[in-house]
Amino acid sequence: MNWDWGAVRDFMPHFWDGLLVTLQVLALGSVISFALGLVWALLMRAPTRWVRWPVGAVTEFVRDTPLLVQLFFLFYVLPEWGLTFSALATGVFAIGLHYSTYTMQVYRAGIEAVPAGQWEAATALNLPRRRTWTAVILPQAIRRVVPALGNYVISMLKDTPMLMAITVLEMLGQARLYSQQHFRFTEPLTVIGVAFILVSYLASLLLRALERRLVR
Repeated sequence: MNWDWGAVRDFMPHFWDGLLVTLQVLALGSVISFALGLVWALLMRAPTRWVRWPVGAVTEFVRDTPLLVQLFFLFYVLPEWGLTFSALATGVFAIGLHYSTYTMQVYRAGIEAVPAGQWEAATALNLPRRRTWTAVILPQAIRRVVPALGNYVISMLKDTPMLMAITVLEMLGQARLYSQQHFRFTEPLTVIGVAFILVSYLASLLLRALERRLVR
């Protein structure tokens, strides 16, 4: 194998462009998945089954279908219904929606792990329901589930290359485009592999630091 450092230098501007897109997808997708997952979890605790059943059906459907199928559907089918979004916006929403069905389960587990005495104490203090959730239940639940949520951040990072299927040039998309244009595959793909390892490692360090801070 002939390693060409010149090819690495030529590829680096494309790599930085792809890395920026990857980090944008990861950050925005994480925000959507965390926020929407919490909404799903709260709706699943609604007192009426006419709320729980539709939410359960939708989240089960999203969780049980491949992310790639959802990407194709949102990117190619929705425009036929008059709903057109950019490839990047579609990818961000698809990843956020897909992983929200997993973070929902994490939130549910965290809420159910809050001791019953906390609910009883809030009732005894005559706290409003909203105040009970925002000041008592959710802070304890979220503190418990940070490690599990962090695992899904890493999973989202590793799924960002799927966006290449809808023309989003994230890191792997840039590597593929460069390789096809210059017939050099080893250097760009190696750079991308190392980049994924480093980003995953840095993300795990940040999540561990956040976890330690919340445990204090």
